[in-house]
Order: sequence, then structure tokens, then C-alpha cells
Amino acid sequence: MEERHDDLIKSLLTIRDYTRLAMGRFTEAGLCYGHGTDNAWDEAIALIFHLLNLPHDADDRVLDARLTPNERRVILRMIETRCHEKIPVAYLTNRAWFAGLEFIVDERVLVPRSPIAELIERDFAPWLNREINSVLDLCTGSGCIGIACALHLDASVDLADISPDALEIARQNVARYQLADRARLLQSDLFEAAEGPYDLIVSNPPYVDAQDLANLPAEYHHEPRLGLQAGDDGLDFARQILAQSARYLTEQGVLVLEVGNSADALEAAFPEFAFTWVEFSRGGHGVCVLDKSTLQQHFAA
Repeated sequence: MEERHDDLIKSLLTIRDYTRLAMGRFTEAGLCYGHGTDNAWDEAIALIFHLLNLPHDADDRVLDARLTPNERRVILRMIETRCHEKIPVAYLTNRAWFAGLEFIVDERVLVPRSPIAELIERDFAPWLNREINSVLDLCTGSGCIGIACALHLDASVDLADISPDALEIARQNVARYQLADRARLLQSDLFEAAEGPYDLIVSNPPYVDAQDLANLPAEYHHEPRLGLQAGDDGLDFARQILAQSARYLTEQGVLVLEVGNSADALEAAFPEFAFTWVEFSRGGHGVCVLDKSTLQQHFAA
């Protein structure tokens, strides 16, 4: 293998060369994307640009820049690691992007990928049309949703998670964006340590059902199972959140809840209720929006 690497290092010289090589290797290895990218080209660019300390939006002309021999060796090693160990690029680089912001991540938290980012970027319009002062990010993980809300809405946020490991990553991201004065970390089993009332509760809880969990590609098994599994139908946490949210919302408060592929199961569990599902221009599904009065009327029981 080392001899093969030496041959490649001599013949492949530019960033474009190694991006093409990575694409071919990724395709050959049958990798799964979905942790920030959805294709081999973007996956390769994300990995290689990070290794070279290049901004993710660098001009394409940089692709023809020649690499030093040491840079080529490092890139080759990381390409092989991605292919053989099926580790998502976000964990190899310890960085992920969400709502236009860069976050620290590792295998203690899920890789940020929620379509809720699009809602945050448009200030939750049309469901919120007033000033938002307080936000609860329930099952916060890396803190990406709550931190993005704090920055986009200029609000104070509580970041709640049952996992102390996840909260350590969230703490690092709070420090990264200098939000210690308006972002509070709560170790909490759902609402256990929450106080409220909140103008907005946003939750991307575990929602993968037992069958989907068993069939997940290898990349997803690097993520903490605590952040994925949610019982036979994927609704173990969603049911509790729907039942309890109203008491933690202001009178005009809103809950934004993501259940992903378990959306059909949620509708089946509450057949009498017509859920409002968000449509996303950049892809994604399974996010519903409910106000306090609706929650009180339909879900508290």
C-alpha cells in the first residue's frame, strides 16, 4: 500500500487530481452520504479543503493549485480512512456546517443535518411573525439548532440534552460563538430541567424506528445510538414532547418538531389531527409546527 501511495504522490499533483481520485475511491467503496453532503464530489471537497485549511467556499481556481508531497500523503491517508472505516467526513474533520454556521462535532453527537436549518434562516416565517425572546432547543446534541436560533433571532436559548457528553460539545460551540451570556446548558431528560415559558421550542429528538435503525448504512453506526433510536415506531420521544410542550410555551408560543421518516407513524398515532408539515426548498421532510392552543386541545391527554 505504501508503494502504491508513493506512485500516486509522484503522478497526482493538484487538488483537482486528489478530488478526482477521492470521488473514484468513494464510489468504488460504495460510501453513503447524508452527513452534510449528498454526493462524492462535495464529500471529497469537504474533506480535502479542510485538510488544506481552505475555506469551504474557496474559488474553484484553487483546484489547480499544486500540493506539497506531505499534503498529498495526508490526503491519501484520509481518503483511505473514509473508504475503509466508513467514518463520516464530519467526524474526520471535527467540523460540520448548519444554517451557514460551522460547528464542532465528534462521535459524541449526531452530525448536524436537520432541514430545520432552512426554517431558522427564514426566521421561522410564516409561523412566527413577532419578536422571539426565549427558545428551548430540546435534545440539542451539538447545540447547532439552539445556537443558530440565538444568532438568527437574537434570542436567549436553553440547550437541553440528557447526555453530558453531548452537552460538552454544545458548550464548546457556545464558546465558539461567544454566547455564554444568552445560551444556557441544561442536562435534562426532555423537559425535566426546563423552566420556561418559551416563545419557541425546537426539537430534533431521536426518531428512528427499530426497523430503520437495523438497516442504517455503516456511516450512521458511528453516531451515538442515544441520538437515533426511538422505539418500534420511532415515536417514543415525540409522544412525550407533544404531550408536555404546552405547559412550557408562552400563550403565543410555537413548537417545531422533527420526526423525519416517522411522520407517517405520527399521523397514524393521532388520526384525528391534521398535522401542518413544513415544505423545504432544499430538501428534507418530517417537520411539523404546532401552537400552544393546538397542543393543549389535542395532545395533553
